[in-house]
Amino acid sequence: MRRLITTVVVGTALALAGTAVAALQPGVYDPGNTGCPVATYSDGVLHLEKNCATSVEAAAGADITGVEGQAFVSASFTLDGTAQCNGGSPRFNVETTTGFFFLGCNNVVPVLNADGTATYTFDAATLAAAGQQVPTPTGDIVSMSILIDVQGTADITGSRVNGQLQRLAGPTAADQCKNGGWQDFDDPAFKNQGDCVSFVASGGRNEAAG
Repeated sequence: MRRLITTVVVGTALALAGTAVAALQPGVYDPGNTGCPVATYSDGVLHLEKNCATSVEAAAGADITGVEGQAFVSASFTLDGTAQCNGGSPRFNVETTTGFFFLGCNNVVPVLNADGTATYTFDAATLAAAGQQVPTPTGDIVSMSILIDVQGTADITGSRVNGQLQRLAGPTAADQCKNGGWQDFDDPAFKNQGDCVSFVASGGRNEAAG
């Protein structure tokens, strides 16, 4: 029971304000202020770390916004390799109108790619083929996130929900544009740091020129 409560809290605690565009919003759950979870996004890679024992109540992940109200059909992500799958972590936490569903990398058989990466796809067919270790999500999506709460590291690319690629959400602070950060945004994309800072300062009224 304690484990279920923790996973539900993690799925909620990462939540940030949603946007109309489907996007990833990295964040951490660290009620003890341990500093051990890390979530960053750069060059299309969502990098997640939990640098403390699995028993520590902490997680790193990203909310997936813009999918609310959709029926769950499929979700997938690619890891640098199968060694980054530690038990059920990383996983999708899916809250729908019918309940909570947890889709971990160990719940399906991955597709091994030529470059050594591994792609994990969650839908009715793949979950059934793996023995239906967890239920297939039903109902409409209320909230959704991807996270790790087991000690280790995950480098996630190609995260998709219902076939739509999830990318970094637009910046909300000028500091996100600095030190090359402006290059990490895809929707909108920027031509330089000043373009990004102007977008933030105007609350999006100055459209991105990238």
